Amino acid sequence: MRTTAWFAGLLLALPLAAQNPPAQNNPPAQNPPSAPTLEAPTTETPEPVPEKKPAAPTAKIAAPAHAAVSTGGTKVIEEIIARVNNEIITSSELTKARTSAAEEARQDCSGRCTPEQLQVAVEDRQKYALRDLIDQSLLAQRGKDMSINVEADVVKQLDQIRIANNLPDMDALEKAVTQQNLNWDDFKNNIRNKILTQQVIQREVGSHITIGQDDAQKYYNDHKNDFVKPDEVALRAIEISTQGKSEAEIAEQKKKAEELLKRIKDGEDFSAIAKRFSDGTTAQQGGYLGIYKRGELSKELEDTVFAMKKNQLTDVIETKQGFLILQVLERYDAGIQPFEKVENEIMDKLYGERMEPALRDYLKTLREQSYVVVKPGYQDAAGGGNSEIEEVSATPEVTKEKKQHKKYILFGPKTGS
Repeated sequence: MRTTAWFAGLLLALPLAAQNPPAQNNPPAQNPPSAPTLEAPTTETPEPVPEKKPAAPTAKIAAPAHAAVSTGGTKVIEEIIARVNNEIITSSELTKARTSAAEEARQDCSGRCTPEQLQVAVEDRQKYALRDLIDQSLLAQRGKDMSINVEADVVKQLDQIRIANNLPDMDALEKAVTQQNLNWDDFKNNIRNKILTQQVIQREVGSHITIGQDDAQKYYNDHKNDFVKPDEVALRAIEISTQGKSEAEIAEQKKKAEELLKRIKDGEDFSAIAKRFSDGTTAQQGGYLGIYKRGELSKELEDTVFAMKKNQLTDVIETKQGFLILQVLERYDAGIQPFEKVENEIMDKLYGERMEPALRDYLKTLREQSYVVVKPGYQDAAGGGNSEIEEVSATPEVTKEKKQHKKYILFGPKTGS
């Protein structure tokens, strides 16, 4: 079964029913660009292992298209290509979704695919673009029907974006968003809809999936050779930024980091402290950084963390960006890993494998209970409607081109399965 861009992103954002800290997940590798960019942070999750690893379109700053634009006093009605109950999907939304799918395919194939393979990857992802837009609409509408309130989570994510981009307040964040030719309300609504759809899936689908230890043990026994690893270490971090701060403020930040370290040593949960106080882009993941091989960290950090044992903490480390507290979540000695070290990884994999078909069945049910029609000539890979759609006018609004950015990673490359 194929996993498309937004669908895989939703799977990545789902927690396990009985979740341990994501120490043993293998997140996908990411390469740091030269500077941080505005981006909605990911929600706290261990990562299932889908067949493909495209990112959800709402992981980037995006402003949805609208049904009408105004040019020179003449109203031009945009083509409506699908209706989902009382909502519409326009041709420009589909165009942007297809463009995003192509960009993601190129990023995933960078340096690893032949031109022919890249073309196949692009076409494969674009094929499901309309289906994915319909699915997103169905899930968001279902969340509203369930009266799920995610406003507190939206505020938290906006604040994380602000912190990650070293902005002093929300007004500065709004200005930065609009400077990228994005609509502020659309920007917030993208975040809102992603959180809403994730909560719908968690409540309606994920809560019904359970993975027993016997299942995990059987998988391990049948696939032991899949768990041969080099010398690796899984890390999480609390980052206290000093960017743009005065000497007095830097001293206060160091004191803050030392106080947080003491609280953790006194028994407070590292993940909870990270989510509340870390300035890093991984704060909402409880500070989880990933799994690193030797040679993927700076020499100083490598010498420190590879000499540590599971659950040990570093002292407060001063870096060019600020102050850092690291915790070793797991140490993997080279060779076949014992079951207890890879149990969470197996749980995540089995959960992802069961979640995908369960979610597709749930979406099929939502379609059957909804009014979904697609204009002739457009392909909805999930089926469910091909009736002609009558075009209607909407509130005129000028749409603007969005800028695409990759996420800034503080540390070196992560390894991933």
